[in-house]
Amino acid sequence: MSRATGAPLIGDAALVVGGGAAAALGAAHMPANKQTSQPCAHHCKKPLNIYPSSNVSMATWSTAQVKLPTDPLSKIIGHDDVLQVTRLVAKQHRNLLLVGPPGTGKSMIAQSIACLIPRPLQEISVLHNPENSERPIVEARARGEADGKARNNFPCRILAPVAVPHFVAERLGFRCRRCGDMSSHTVPTCPTCGADKHGRESSPFDDLIFGYHGELREDRVHTTRRFPDGREEPVVYERTDDGLIKLYDHRALRALERMEAKRPRKVIVPLDRSTFVQATGASETELLGDVRHDPYGGHPEIGTAPYLRVIPGAVHEAHEGVLFVDELATLGYLQRYLLTAIQEKKFPITGRNASSTGASVKVENVPCDFIFVGALNTNDVEQLLPPLRSRILGNGYEILLNTVMPDTERNRHKMVQFVAQEIHKDGRIPPADRGAVELIIEESRRRAKQMDDASNSLTLRLRDLSGILKVAGDLAVLEGIDLISERHIVSAMKRSKAIEEQLSERYNDNWWRASSSDYARKRKPLASGSSGIA
Repeated sequence: MSRATGAPLIGDAALVVGGGAAAALGAAHMPANKQTSQPCAHHCKKPLNIYPSSNVSMATWSTAQVKLPTDPLSKIIGHDDVLQVTRLVAKQHRNLLLVGPPGTGKSMIAQSIACLIPRPLQEISVLHNPENSERPIVEARARGEADGKARNNFPCRILAPVAVPHFVAERLGFRCRRCGDMSSHTVPTCPTCGADKHGRESSPFDDLIFGYHGELREDRVHTTRRFPDGREEPVVYERTDDGLIKLYDHRALRALERMEAKRPRKVIVPLDRSTFVQATGASETELLGDVRHDPYGGHPEIGTAPYLRVIPGAVHEAHEGVLFVDELATLGYLQRYLLTAIQEKKFPITGRNASSTGASVKVENVPCDFIFVGALNTNDVEQLLPPLRSRILGNGYEILLNTVMPDTERNRHKMVQFVAQEIHKDGRIPPADRGAVELIIEESRRRAKQMDDASNSLTLRLRDLSGILKVAGDLAVLEGIDLISERHIVSAMKRSKAIEEQLSERYNDNWWRASSSDYARKRKPLASGSSGIA
């Protein structure tokens, strides 16, 4: 069976878009005047007309030579029609509901919207109410109205982000925890490796250690510095609006503390924050906020003042940003609160536990003006509350995502870009060579036909392909090889089969035998007079 070979270009790199590895390498060693486009007998018999680059040897080509885009929207594969709506959502401040199977790019589309909107302009604080301490006052201050003018009078040193310790730069949102590269604190994801700079690793104890804020980025970092003579003194690193860092010594620190003592307030939504907030709806506290319990009942002498115990929810942290809820149908009854926040653009914070002292505390009219982006699978649409869908459609869009894209030269370029992006994003696997990329594209064709019955198409269920690529990379690392080759992809596809496919192969499509294997019902009869014990 004859298959077409070739190497289109993305940037300055030669890319492979079809055919087997043997045929591709054979074409690479042919003279230029002998390389002709062959019809693809297996796929539509369409000539590809793609030739190797003159400055890159196809025998040494790898995905490391692919020039990756820096625009977040350009990294989204196969959803060109959705990108236009994405820009409208960001510009017009609309809501968006994305419907499609897992692994088709819903989360990536939501993150791209956050990159298109301007940085927040308001800081939200909770102030002590001397007349009624259990009804703290909310205050929204615009950029420039915060305590910046007063703090400018304190002596400090102005430092660049690269001049501070690594852990300080990470906590202030400048340095990526994965690759160590520096970028603006307003960018939520690292431009180099794609990691979430402001997020944290998931752990069952995160709410105890970090609280419910969901981010590690801070506006100030309190630490100590050691002098050559062994002395230590407390210092504070504070991020400025223009991307620099102020260093306060212990004298300025005491002056700051005295100034803040005159203004009893707690900043619950800082001015410099991520414009992308993802909520899971695991609890009311995570989504709607809460007021911590105080065993002393907020006693003015031994207790904690109520305004200091206020915790914002994801709907408040997403103010002037994007609130993304994946698997929206799993919110259940919380959808009622969410639709209120979407419509009113304000939502109160109160204690969620009736037996807690926080239940008597309530903060009214906390701003939550956000762009809502929800995502769910096709089978879960019926589980959405009609009023919630009405609020989305009344000020936004509902989009059914594609699961395949046409098998064209441009889209094969995109698939090679996808392979390069995933390898770069993972950061722990080597680049892929020509044969490996060919097999990934061939597997994309096969899955488009198998899962969606689409001919001459490439699948957009890219998460599964990413899993194959990472398993292949792990095998290459295990062997100490610097490139992912065709045989690694073949081995990875065997190891990455779904459980249903493994059961079908092992038990010859006999699901009764597969299910009864848990109970070992099918046993060989023992020989007469044998006890079965060796």
